[in-house]
Amino acid sequence: MPRLQKKQKLEGNVAALTDEAAGDDSLTSALDILGTDELAHIFGFLPPNDIMRARLNKKMRDAAKTTIVPPVEFIVDSVDKYNSAAAMASAMPNLQQISFSELDSRHKYIDGEDPDEHTARFTTNWITHDIEIISNFRMLRSLNIETEHFLNGRYPFLFNFPLLNKLSITKSWDLKWDLEELARLPVLKELHLEWNPQLTGNINSLRALKDILEKVEIIDCKKVEGSFMDLADFPHLTKLDLRDTDITGGIREIGERDFPVLKSLSLPKDVYGGYGQEFLSVSDAHDTISVLYSFRKRRFSSLLKDWSGKLSEDSPDWYDADRRAVYNPAPMYVLFVEAGSRVGYRWETAHDVPTVCEVNWLDPEPHRYSSDYEQYIEELEEINEQVDIYRGYTQPPTEDECKRLLAEFMVDLS
Repeated sequence: MPRLQKKQKLEGNVAALTDEAAGDDSLTSALDILGTDELAHIFGFLPPNDIMRARLNKKMRDAAKTTIVPPVEFIVDSVDKYNSAAAMASAMPNLQQISFSELDSRHKYIDGEDPDEHTARFTTNWITHDIEIISNFRMLRSLNIETEHFLNGRYPFLFNFPLLNKLSITKSWDLKWDLEELARLPVLKELHLEWNPQLTGNINSLRALKDILEKVEIIDCKKVEGSFMDLADFPHLTKLDLRDTDITGGIREIGERDFPVLKSLSLPKDVYGGYGQEFLSVSDAHDTISVLYSFRKRRFSSLLKDWSGKLSEDSPDWYDADRRAVYNPAPMYVLFVEAGSRVGYRWETAHDVPTVCEVNWLDPEPHRYSSDYEQYIEELEEINEQVDIYRGYTQPPTEDECKRLLAEFMVDLS
C-alpha cells in the first residue's frame, strides 16, 4: 500500500478513536483489536497536542509513552505551555523537538548553580518552575533555548542528551556554561549560539565532535576564544560563523586541504578577511577584497557571499557627509556583488535601501553564448538601476564631492 494511503488510513483510525462518542461500542471494539504497539505507531503520525488528547484509557496512555513523537516543534512560551510540557515529560517522554522561551510576566525557571546575584535579587519574588523536566525527554533530537533572564546560572542537565542533533541557545543572558559541555552531545550536527555573554571556552573543545559537526554558528559570544583553524580538518563542516567572538586567525591561513566541504564562512571583524573588517584606507579594502576573491575562486563561489567590510572612522578617508542625519549618507561600506557568475564589489551606505557606487568588476563579462548570459544581463540591469547619486564613482568620493552630489540630488528631487 502506498505510504500516503497508509498514513491516511492510520489518521482515519485515530479520528475514529478520538471521536466525541468515546463510549460507543465501535470505539470499544476498535480498542480491543488494536494493540499498544499498533496504537503507538498510529500516534506517531500526530503532533504532540493531539497525542495527549488521544490518551483516553490505560492502553492509549501506555501507547503514548512508547510513541516516537514526530519532529514537530513544541514551544514552551507561557505557563500553560510549561504545564503541558511537564505533563508530556511523563506521559510522552519520546518527544524529539522542544523550544524554551520566555514565560509569563514574573515567572522564571528555578535558578541553577552559581546564579548571577543581581538577576537573582531582581527576580527573587517571581514564581519559579523547574526546567529539569526536560531531562525526561531522552529521545530529544532538537533543543532550542531563548530565555533572556529566565535561566540564571549553570544547568548541567541541558547537555545530557545522547541523541541530540541540533542545539540552539540564543539571548540567554544569564545562562552560564562552557563549550566543553558539548562533548556530552556525541551526535550533535548543528550548533547555533548567539548573544550568550556568559558562554566561555576555547573553540578547540569542538574537536570532540570533529567527525559529526556540520554547522557551527557562534555569534556575539565574546568570551569564546581560540583559533578557528582548529576546525580546519573537520570533514563534514559546511558552515562556520564566528562573528563577534574572540577567535583569532585569518583567511590567509587557510590551505588547499583545509575545510574540505565548507560553503559558508564568517570570521570576526578583527581578523584578516573577517565579517565587518575595518580598513584604514580605500586601497586597503581593495587589497583585502582581491585576496578574498582569489580565495572564493579556489573554493566554493558562495563561501564569502555575505562578506562585508567598512572604512574605519580612524581612516583619513572617512567622513560623515551629514552629521544631522540618522545614517551617514556617504558610501563607507564595501561588499561583494554578483550578476550571474560574474563577481565584483562596490561601496555603499549602511541604509536598509543603500545608496550605492558603481561596481568594480573582478571577473570579465561572460560570453554572450554562455549558459548564464541571459541571467547576467538581467541581474546587471537591476544592479545598474540601483546607482543614482554616485553614478560614475567606483569608490567613495571625497567629502566635498559627496556633499556636492547630495546637494545636487536634493535639488533634482525638488
